[in-house]
Formats: sequence, structure tokens, C-alpha cells
Amino acid sequence: MMWRPSLLLLLLLLLFRRGAQGKPSPDAGPHGQGRVHQAAPLSEAPHDDAHGNFQYDHEAFLGREVAKEFDQLSPEESRARLGRIVDRMDRAGDGDGWVSLAELRSWIAHTQQRHIRDSVSAAWNTYDTDRDGRVGWEELRNATYGHYAPGEEFHDVEDAETYKKMLARDERRFRVADQDGDSMATREELTAFLHPEEFPHMRDIVIAETLEDLDKNKDGYVQVEEYIADLYSAEPGEEEPAWVQTEREQFRDFRDLNKDGRLDGSEVGHWVLPPAQDQPLVEANHLLHESDTDKFSVCPP
Repeated sequence: MMWRPSLLLLLLLLLFRRGAQGKPSPDAGPHGQGRVHQAAPLSEAPHDDAHGNFQYDHEAFLGREVAKEFDQLSPEESRARLGRIVDRMDRAGDGDGWVSLAELRSWIAHTQQRHIRDSVSAAWNTYDTDRDGRVGWEELRNATYGHYAPGEEFHDVEDAETYKKMLARDERRFRVADQDGDSMATREELTAFLHPEEFPHMRDIVIAETLEDLDKNKDGYVQVEEYIADLYSAEPGEEEPAWVQTEREQFRDFRDLNKDGRLDGSEVGHWVLPPAQDQPLVEANHLLHESDTDKFSVCPP
């Protein structure tokens, strides 16, 4: 198996010329951030190749945890492992012996999704109770809420109605994730159930759940006071903090796109699932630009 030598050399350079870790973004504030599903940065380190700091590229390519493992390897071990990774990248693509932009982008995206795959693997062992390689709705329901005879759901808990609503909501999400409609989730379908923000076909369910959480008067919209109530609950006599007024301004200036004083489903979607830059593609282009010295093509003619 062959690989583009300059790409491998660049990856080795990233390993042996690492800089210090960057600080977390100051924009990651505490207020209301849990509702907004934004792609995590490929690395918290600054993207500062010009000053010899390749930590960002190092973590983007390997993932943060694997990057730490590479920190402990000798140069010879690092070169050998990187060679195997490059081979895997090519085999997962067209297998022509070269690393294309698409193959590199796919690898970086795969690396950055490792935490999702790990969480699904842990959940799989809990939910696939009959070990048949699929997770049925009944399995997931029983593992999550316990076994109940029909008509006796939550008879033994105080807030039975709340649990019934949670169960109905989970079942609705499961039905959307179960794209073939057989009531049995594959690993990909369970991933969509557990991480709906990662799947375009789950977008509407994320929006619906957000509306249900915030729309207290059930008019189908999120009013500004409902938006604020999700972030802040005032104590009697307490003066409203400045950050709450800032959130009111954010609602008015940026959330309420049609300026009618409320958020409809489309505006809620734009808020909680904002358009995102394809970070793996940007990084793949950057790495190939640095390594593709002939500037003609990443693949042979």
C-alpha cells in the first residue's frame, strides 16, 4: 500500500512540533447553551501553524485522547502508527494508494465522532437485553422505565403523568429514528435516537421537543418571557441580572428573525441547530494544502 509521502511527513511534523493547549473559548457561557447544538471545535488549541504550534492539527487528525497516546510514543512508533492510519484512510475510500481530500475529510469527521460512538456502545450493552444485535422499542422502554403491565404504567410513582409524557416523547423520537419502521433499532438508528442533533432527518423532532419544553402557554410559539424563563427564575424582589437583559436583546435582534415578537418552529430550528461550517472539510483542505507540494491533484492522473 502506498500513501502520499508529503502528507505522512506533515502528519509526523504535527506530532513532533506541538504547542501548548489553548484555553476554552470565552464564548462558551453558561446561560442557555445546553439548548444550542453546535459542532464542537476539532481542538481547543489555537490554530497557529505560522508560529510552529501544530497542536490543533494534531488533535483534529487523531482526536484528543489518541493524540495524548501519541505523545508517549517514540518517533519510530509514531511513524509506524501513522502509516497504518493513512492506509486505513485509503482503504476506506477508493484504495488507489493515494489520500484524497474526501478520504481525509471522512477520516477527520470519523475521528471527531468517536465520543458519540463510545456513548452509543455503552448504551447498546444496556438496551440490547436479548443480545440479538438490535434494540427493540420494548427493550429500550423497559431498560429505561422499568417493566410494567399494559395499563399499569407508573402506577407506583408520585408524578405518573410526567413519566407518561416522557415515555410518549421517547417513543415518538424512537419512531422517527427507526427509519425502516420495524420497531428495531440498528446501531445507526440508536445513534440517531440518542444524538438526534447529528442527523438531518431528526431535525424536526429536536425542534418539536424544544418547543414543547419552552411553549408554556401552548400557542405553538416561544414568547420572549418563555425564552427567558428557560434561562432564569427570579427570586421575589431580586433585580434582573444584566445578562438576562442581554438575552432579551439576543432574542429581539437575532432569534426573532421575522420580528413578530415570538419564535416559530423555523426560528427555533435556526437557534438550536444553527448552520455550521464543515470543520472536517476545512481542516482536510488545510492539511492537503500544506502537504500537496505539486499543487495539481491529491490523486495521481
